[in-house]
Parts: sequence; C-alpha cells; structure tokens
Amino acid sequence: VQLVESGGGMVQAGGSLRLSCAASGFPRDDYAIAWFRQAPGKEREGVICISGSDGSTESIYSVKGRFTASSDSAKNTMFLQMNSLEPEDTAVYYCAADLAFVPEFPCSLREHSYHAWGRGTQVTVSS
Repeated sequence: VQLVESGGGMVQAGGSLRLSCAASGFPRDDYAIAWFRQAPGKEREGVICISGSDGSTESIYSVKGRFTASSDSAKNTMFLQMNSLEPEDTAVYYCAADLAFVPEFPCSLREHSYHAWGRGTQVTVSS
C-alpha cells in the first residue's frame, strides 16, 4: 500500500488549499482514509476521515464548515479541500488508510486505526 500526499504550500489566513492523496495497492474495497496533521511541538491529531464505501465523513470541531474530504475512486485519489485557513492550521498533513475498515461503522480519527501512512505535506498559513 502506498500513499503520496501533494498540494501543500504557503497561504495567507483566509485562503484555501487542496491536498491530494494518491493511493495504490489497497488489498480490499472496504477502507477509510483520514487526514492527520502535526503542528510543531504538538502531537499528531486526526482532522477528518472519509469512508471509501459511502463517502461519509467525520471531522473535528475546529475544521467543521471549513475542511471537506472527498474521493475520486476512479483515480484512487482522495482530496482535502481546506478553506478559510487559519494560522492554527499550520502543520504537516498526512493521509492514512484504515485497511480493516468496517463500513457499517463511522470512520475513525484515531491513529491506531490506520495501517498505512503517507510521508506528509507541509501547510503553512501566515497571519
């Protein structure tokens, strides 16, 4: 399984970025993808996840209404659209795959649920 993030960069507060996660090698059709982030000096946190089965999502409160996760199954690519960015969103963003995902349950924002990780992409939001 391979995950490769792209789309990070620098943006001013209030701006937008779209991250991509190109995936390959999934052994089964049921999976979930999550976006995590790690800011300097802080622990990595789950931000938003999306079910590969029905596209349902879960997210943390601080990004609700600003961040949207989506997927293009034909291209095996997942996206994170980030709008109204704030300096507090500055972090390295990682995509991760839950390869034991059970579609009857919501996707998880817990690290231990995820089996494969990308290397991350830096997002910097200036004030």
